[in-house]
Amino acid sequence: MTRHFDKSKLPSRHVTEGPSRAPHRSYYYAMGLDEEDIHQPLIGVATCWNEAAPCNIALNRQAQSVKLGVKAASGTPREFTTITVTDGIAMGHEGMRSSLASREAIADTVELTMRGHCYDALVGLAGCDKSLPGMMMAMVRLNVPSVFIYGGSILPGRLNGKDVTVQDVFEAVGKHQAGNFSDAELAILERVACPSAGACGGQFTANTMACVSEAIGLALLNSSGAPAPYESRDQYGVASGEAVMALLEKNIRARDIVTLKSLENAARVVACTGGSTNAGLHLPAIAHEAGIDFDLFDVCEIFRDTPYFVDLKPGGQYVAKDLYEVGGVPVVMKELRKAGLLHEDCITASGRSMGEELDLITAEADGRVIYPVETPLTKSGGVVGLKGNLAPEGAIVKVAGMSAAEQVFTGPARVFECEEDAFEAVKARSYKEGEVIVIRNEGPSGGPGMREMLATTAAISGQGMGKKVALITDGRFSGATRGFCVGHVGPEAAKGGPIGLLKDGDVITLNAVTGEISVALSDKELADRLANWAGPRPTNYASGALWKYAQLVGSTVKGAVTHPGAKEETHIYMDL
Repeated sequence: MTRHFDKSKLPSRHVTEGPSRAPHRSYYYAMGLDEEDIHQPLIGVATCWNEAAPCNIALNRQAQSVKLGVKAASGTPREFTTITVTDGIAMGHEGMRSSLASREAIADTVELTMRGHCYDALVGLAGCDKSLPGMMMAMVRLNVPSVFIYGGSILPGRLNGKDVTVQDVFEAVGKHQAGNFSDAELAILERVACPSAGACGGQFTANTMACVSEAIGLALLNSSGAPAPYESRDQYGVASGEAVMALLEKNIRARDIVTLKSLENAARVVACTGGSTNAGLHLPAIAHEAGIDFDLFDVCEIFRDTPYFVDLKPGGQYVAKDLYEVGGVPVVMKELRKAGLLHEDCITASGRSMGEELDLITAEADGRVIYPVETPLTKSGGVVGLKGNLAPEGAIVKVAGMSAAEQVFTGPARVFECEEDAFEAVKARSYKEGEVIVIRNEGPSGGPGMREMLATTAAISGQGMGKKVALITDGRFSGATRGFCVGHVGPEAAKGGPIGLLKDGDVITLNAVTGEISVALSDKELADRLANWAGPRPTNYASGALWKYAQLVGSTVKGAVTHPGAKEETHIYMDL
């Protein structure tokens, strides 16, 4: 389709139009563009391609199909890459400190690239936990016409007639430590668990945020479903390239799509699919870029009254490929619509409303992967918010797959000052049934970096103790974590939060049914302990990127963001 654009109001006019821009144009001629290419809109095609992990390895190839779509719709694509830190590789060691900070670096570097080269619109491809929200944050921050594409999930491995994922490998480490899994069995499992390109296959953080991308409206419906190796994904790449040009033509921008209503739709989809607790961090961060008040408590309020009806790992049985084969996120959203739990008037990347998009979907709930909303797995969401004197700024827990009885736990605290200390205790089996394991000083600032605790929680599960202890932390949990594991406890220990004042033996009560997280201490006792608090734990990170992150990062309840957000901005990039 040939379109004609007036560049007098587009950012790229600053680098392509008029005699004074002859030097700039000479650079474009050097790259093989012709006069027509130069005077068309310039479209950023951003990927997180790298060789760090399978979740990113296919993005470079997928970007080529996006560029074909942009070109077919009278745009000139300009491909660039940004970083990722992949949690599966960074898990269980110092590297995890870089993970959450990488979300900000991704948003910042995409913003800087777009601003520096005056691109008019953005198609972003991402494949791993922090790169998805980071890319969406950049879109909303810049407020350009934007379309998001997920790189796709990994195919499940097969072992002994069953699907396996990387979660099984993490849990097998615990079984191995307990003497219930041999070296040979572990060697076989690690070779077959991840058989292709793509992000972790369960409803962990990457797939959760992929579902969010569709529900929030930034991605074309069903574009996130097909596994990464499927070359049928190319059709969505082409369509996304064409879609961003249509959005540019109509001047539909990212903040026209990302609204309070669309954020609520996204939170509903996280809840009903038993998604990752990390969505409670990323949705407020995306909202912040739009200047919308939508914090952890708002997210959890939606989680609380949303039925859980999609049976995905880690709480359930199926993986992303199975969800795709029964119709994907659109069918899930149709079920939410039946229950009156969806805002249909939100605009989407197609330019049509969510209601109009769902009217085109003929598939229905299959009753195996996607249950009918009127007969859910449980009546409340798979993720729950907690609040109490131990977490005045809230906390979050994934309860998908847990019975009501398993959602209540009271026990004495066993306090660890960092994840490594806790992991060593778990390996040595020096913790006891009935304890609440406390891992502190792992918050966004105090960590720094708010590490995920999958190595520790998976080892506990692998030892058969997942239902016999609870765990709380001011850090995070992987979307693959199972058991009564409470994360995002705020304020964090480094900020003087109550979690930093706990002592071994303090009695902690966790109740995901009523939303309670408390310690049996009086207000006076907590105040006295705070008055005698020695201050934040010293850090090794006194320079570099992690030091900068620790200085800037805000509270978990608001998404652990590092800048004032859209409420304080004095200009819109697109209008400069």
